[in-house]
Amino acid sequence: MLHIIRFLVPGLLFIASIGSAAEGDVFTAMDVEVPKVRVQAPAITLDRPGGDQTVLTDFAGKVVLLNFWATWCSPCREEMPAMQSLWEKYREQGFVIIAVAADRGKREQVMSFAEKLALTFPIVFDPEGEIRKRYEVVALPMSYLIGRDGKISGRIIGKREWGSGKADEMITALLSQDQ
Repeated sequence: MLHIIRFLVPGLLFIASIGSAAEGDVFTAMDVEVPKVRVQAPAITLDRPGGDQTVLTDFAGKVVLLNFWATWCSPCREEMPAMQSLWEKYREQGFVIIAVAADRGKREQVMSFAEKLALTFPIVFDPEGEIRKRYEVVALPMSYLIGRDGKISGRIIGKREWGSGKADEMITALLSQDQ
């Protein structure tokens, strides 16, 4: 039996289906909150390690896992190695992970952590919490799945098993969707 939980996020009504994998699709298997209506992901400017900036639309046509995390967040640190493996496996197919660091003013600490784990996916900074506010981040880690069309496909609150077959199925399904 599915339990329905509703969350209000940037003007969206999310429906979280919590149940067994046998009951539904790949999103249910990963406990992803799926919006009733997919809308364009909020436009954001991202600060990169070298001081450069990029915008989310630079990744148009790709599937984006926008992950909010911090070095002091134990579940965040635990899921990073599996996210790196997922990135390596699917990046040539148009999959991007953007890790938004919530650490306030600690760029060196963030980059040291990334180097220690050999993380190669893009890491950006949100020291003032502006991006977190736009995406109404309520906990860390928290992630958004953004389809090739730039619309939000789902929201994930909490740590996930990114190295699982369920994660592979979900990313493969997203990559197979048209723009």
